[in-house]
Amino acid sequence: MRHRSRTDTAGQAHEIILVNAHDGTSSYQMISGVFRFVCANGLFAGDAFEEVKVRHTGDAVGQVIEGAYTVLEDADAIMADVAEMQGTRLTEREQGALAKAAHVLRFDDPDTAPISADRLLAPRRRADGGDDLWSTFNRVQENVIRGGLSGISRDAQGRRRRRTVREVTGIDQTKALNRALWTLAEELGAHKAAA
Repeated sequence: MRHRSRTDTAGQAHEIILVNAHDGTSSYQMISGVFRFVCANGLFAGDAFEEVKVRHTGDAVGQVIEGAYTVLEDADAIMADVAEMQGTRLTEREQGALAKAAHVLRFDDPDTAPISADRLLAPRRRADGGDDLWSTFNRVQENVIRGGLSGISRDAQGRRRRRTVREVTGIDQTKALNRALWTLAEELGAHKAAA
């Protein structure tokens, strides 16, 4: 859910991400996020922002509406974070550190992963180039979540095999990876600002 007034000139918008089980076995979850139109990529904001959960009992509709307003209160702070990330330049080493941390989050055993950490920095489109924290974060996030990158890894018997990274399709894993990546980017930005 996003409102037209929450779209900036860079082609991104604050949105409220609604997560719900189709069978009502889990509560509604409303989480702040950012949607980039250039790649149709949805980013969950980090844990520092409000998340609202509403059970499927009682006045659920009223609670969802109230929850949406609660999450919407974070919109300005999230878009300010985005602007700060856009203004933070990273060295190649810092970009590599972000990619390496994301690589460890994504793959159980990074040594047997089909791609190396530096492959997560590869842009998928010209608009994703750049050495700012926001561009770097978006490249890494999209490559971690969308998959599709191919590489060679070793199987359990030590044989080399060409493998392609699969897309992350589970909502819980997508949410966890997105939030962890956002937190990594925020921490890197805070470290740069303090230096």
